[in-house]
Amino acid sequence: MCHRCAWATSTELEQQYHDEVWGVPQREDQQLFEFLVLEGAQAGLSWRTILQKQEGYRRQYEGFNPATVAAFSADKIEQMLLDPGIVRNRLKLVSSIKNAQVLLELAAKHGSFANYIWQFVDGQPLQNRWRQPAEVPAETPQSRTMSKALKQAGMTFVGPTICYAYMQATGMVNDHEVDCLRYQPCRALAESFSL
Repeated sequence: MCHRCAWATSTELEQQYHDEVWGVPQREDQQLFEFLVLEGAQAGLSWRTILQKQEGYRRQYEGFNPATVAAFSADKIEQMLLDPGIVRNRLKLVSSIKNAQVLLELAAKHGSFANYIWQFVDGQPLQNRWRQPAEVPAETPQSRTMSKALKQAGMTFVGPTICYAYMQATGMVNDHEVDCLRYQPCRALAESFSL
C-alpha cells in the first residue's frame, strides 16, 4: 500500500512539497541555490517554518538569482531583517550572500554549480531503500565530504546535516521510503537524470 513519508503528513503545505519537490533531481543553478539558502535558513528550526516562509524568501531573494544575491548590500540586509516573511537572522542572511558569491566562483570554475555539487554523488542520484523513518541517517559520508569542500571554498551554514538535507531536497539522494507514493517516480526521474 502506498503512503507518504511520515514527515510529510501533518499539513497540506508539507504534503505538496513532498509530492512535487522533495527528492526530484535538480540541475539548474538557480534552483540549487534556492535550496542552499532555505536549508541553511532551517538550521535550528522546523522545515514547516521554512515552507511557510518560502514566498517571503522568493520575494526578498528576488527569485534566487545567485548573481543578484551576491551583490546584496548592507542596506538590503537591514531591509530584510524587518521582514517577518523570512527568518530574520543576520548571520544566516550574511551567509547566504557570501554563499552566493562562492557559488558563482564554483560555477565559473566547473561550468556550472550543478556540475560541481553533483560530483559528490558521482553525477547520479543515489537510491536508498528505507522502510522506516528511523533508518534515514542525519548525515552520510557524502554529506560530510560535501560539507568539508563547501566550507573550504568559503561557504557557511553548510554542516554535514544541512548538506544531507540539501541532498535529499535536491534529489541527489532518493530518501522516500520504499512504499511511499513518490519512491518509484523519483527513482524513474533519477534513471533519466543527466547534467
